[in-house]
Amino acid sequence: MFRLLSCVYAFGFHLSINSDLDRPVAAWLLFAALVAWSAVCAVAYLQGFGRRRAWVLAEIAVVVALVLSTEVVASDQWAQDNQSWPTTLWATNATISAAILAGPISGMLAGLVIVASSAALKGYVSIDLGRNATVVIELAVGLAVGMAGQTARRAHAELQRAARLSASLEERERLSRQVHDGAIQVLALVARRGREIGGDTAQLAELAGEQERALRRLVSAADVSPRGEANSDVAAMLRRKASDRVSVSVPAEPVLVDSTVADELLAAVTNALDNVEAHAGPDARAYVLLEDLGASVTVSVRDDGVGIPDGRLEEAVGEGRVGVAKSIVGRMNSLGGDAKLSTGPGAGTEWELTVPRHPKQTR
Repeated sequence: MFRLLSCVYAFGFHLSINSDLDRPVAAWLLFAALVAWSAVCAVAYLQGFGRRRAWVLAEIAVVVALVLSTEVVASDQWAQDNQSWPTTLWATNATISAAILAGPISGMLAGLVIVASSAALKGYVSIDLGRNATVVIELAVGLAVGMAGQTARRAHAELQRAARLSASLEERERLSRQVHDGAIQVLALVARRGREIGGDTAQLAELAGEQERALRRLVSAADVSPRGEANSDVAAMLRRKASDRVSVSVPAEPVLVDSTVADELLAAVTNALDNVEAHAGPDARAYVLLEDLGASVTVSVRDDGVGIPDGRLEEAVGEGRVGVAKSIVGRMNSLGGDAKLSTGPGAGTEWELTVPRHPKQTR
């Protein structure tokens, strides 16, 4: 649109000054070349094949040539008293093209080239900005359009990335539902019925239970935030832990925390739920509660199983089995959080895991 309007203005200006030129016929021929080049550039940029550095350099060269051609069609005095016949407005198209293609610096450099061609035509550089603001206009246009172009490209890239992410999350959600409604439910049924039947089927039940937990972890890992994202919705991640034996209560709104924190917190919760599955008893149920405390989040993992006898954890550490110490407590401490355990024989087990939204590495 700017190119079209600048051509209209250039035509009006040329129509008004043509009779004052020394070679009006040659001026009209040059103006026809201006219109033809403008049309070619419009098509090239709209179709995309002109959005190349070489094409923009060619446009700058054509603009400079037409500006300097004022010496051919007009007297020296006319050139001193007026702008070049193509008009400064039309010449600014080259500045805009360079700014859009390569940013504000390139736009301002193209503007300086146009100013230099105008100065060469007149034989001097005008420093009277009150009477001749060409240099200010060219630099301002190059800077403003260049910055707008960069912003538009970033916005377009973010929009494309958001569209890809949305499509990816929708596909993951669909696959998660299929897996949950199919394979996970079947494995959970096999595990539960196998424990009820007992005997030789108990081993099959244990294998089915292991595969169910592994599949749930796989679904949870691919659920919320792709790699590289700064934050993850820990509430959505925990919802994937729900099953026939695990009840999950989380806020309705997303609970966003640093992705590293979310991954470590999810791993600790998974370990606690695995311990419930392995040690709390065949009929034990687990309850997961997420609380958003502002600067931190707390996840409680409670079960109604047999509990942990006094001294059993210390005994496990003495035997070299440090799963709880490293997988749960160690993870929380590494993030600047803490893990509290409440348990006793016949009283079930409850882990209270608290972490800051952003990791605080401790030694």
